[in-house]
Amino acid sequence: MVIIEPMSLTHEEVDHIAQLARLSLTQEERDRYCEQLSAILDYAARLQSVDTHAIPPTSTVLLTRSLLRADEAHHGLSTEEVLKNAPAAENNQFRVPPVME
Repeated sequence: MVIIEPMSLTHEEVDHIAQLARLSLTQEERDRYCEQLSAILDYAARLQSVDTHAIPPTSTVLLTRSLLRADEAHHGLSTEEVLKNAPAAENNQFRVPPVME
């Protein structure tokens, strides 16, 4: 069993992180972020201590089957059906306003 020492950020380190992120913090925010960021680092250290050598890199907790449907060809809509709801059509094509002069 690996013993993990808690990782505590100082207020100066939190100030430096805030400066890098271009944030101005109140004293209350500074105290809260110091506590929260320290907790995140502690959790990351706990995860680092887990022995994963016996777990292959491609291991997953997700289903390994494909959720995609089979690719099947179907007939599309006719030109008349496609253009039925078009605001403007001409010569079996959509008519759009010109974009260049």
